[in-house]
Order: sequence, then structure tokens, then C-alpha cells
Amino acid sequence: MTVSDNTAAIEEGAKKSGILWLTIDRPRLAWHAWHDGAIYLVTGGGEQRLPGLDALDRVHVTLRSKDNGARLVEFEAAVAVVDQAAAPEAVAALAKERLNAQDSEHLTERWARDSTVLRLTPDH
Repeated sequence: MTVSDNTAAIEEGAKKSGILWLTIDRPRLAWHAWHDGAIYLVTGGGEQRLPGLDALDRVHVTLRSKDNGARLVEFEAAVAVVDQAAAPEAVAALAKERLNAQDSEHLTERWARDSTVLRLTPDH
């Protein structure tokens, strides 16, 4: 697979499926949003638990088909903590993907107070 093919597969897979697998201490399922060439996710503060992810420099990511669960692409990604105040569009994209939040109208305020938003930038 060429670099451009891999980039296209990552983007397509991340856009079509709202979940992915991260290898942290073990494989962990996580919901996410694709925005501006990267994967964004939130952890802590009543959201999904992804212990230790914010301390990593890199993480192994697996994207699977929404239709049949088949592996679409695996890749390494750089991990960075997001300054939520400096990235309102990314946080808004992530909030839009958050299903069944009990406090949806105050979701981003809760995240700013209690959670960590992370950006996973795929290696190409």
C-alpha cells in the first residue's frame, strides 16, 4: 500500500466508523471524531476510560469496517493533549459525535473542566 493509499484508507475508515481500537495496556475500544486530518477523542470525567493514553507519545490504532468488523487499516499515531480552548472546531466535531450524552448542551464545558481531549495524528 502506498503512502497516499494508506492516508486515504485511514481517512475513509475514520470517517465511516465512529469507533476504533487503541493498543494501550491492552486493546481498548474508543469512539472518536475525524477532523482536519486527525482523530480526536475524549477521556476521563465521565467519558470513556483510556488510562495512560495521555502519557504516551505514540499509540497503535486499528480501524475496522462498520459493516462487517473486518480490519481496514492499522497504523501508528502521534498522541497530543489538545488545549480545548484553542481548538473549538475540533472539540465541536467531537461533541457532535458524542451519542446519548445526558448533558449535551453543557458537554464541552464539562469536558473543559473534567476531561482530556486528545489528537491522534497518523504516521504516513
